[in-house]
Amino acid sequence: MKEKRNSIEEEVGQLLTSLKITIAVAESCSGGLICHRLTSVSGSSRYFERGIITYSNRSKVEMLGVPEDIIDKHGAVSRETAVAMAEGVRRLASTDLGLSVTGIAGPTGGSPEKPVGTVFMALSSKEKTVWKKYLFEGDRASVTWKTSEMALVQIREYCIMRQKRRS
Repeated sequence: MKEKRNSIEEEVGQLLTSLKITIAVAESCSGGLICHRLTSVSGSSRYFERGIITYSNRSKVEMLGVPEDIIDKHGAVSRETAVAMAEGVRRLASTDLGLSVTGIAGPTGGSPEKPVGTVFMALSSKEKTVWKKYLFEGDRASVTWKTSEMALVQIREYCIMRQKRRS
């Protein structure tokens, strides 16, 4: 008989719970999919504080405190905006972690500099904020799914590193 493997959602939930870490999420291009996946696990209220869909530039500024000049200078889809979003949602929610994603899910909206599938992701803790840039291929549903998957992977990697530091 095959051993049942936990889903990444369950694994992330177990890690966050065992480490007593709370998280808040600010999503743009994924439109709430990351929050949905995080809260699909029973007991997620132990670690999930809130999720905010900040799709428009105005919402990023008003709700998360992203400086307008960052969006004006670098664009909504940028490392700088993702970092400001992650730090903003962590501060707003008073959580241990803030995760953000901003990108171009397509099929429209891309440019030669930032083609469809470009996603910036940031994870902010009290110690530091790390970011990554991805270029996902596929249609809109595929880009948003891959974004949510990599967000969960990034949370899992952070938790595993945190566990190792504790040992």
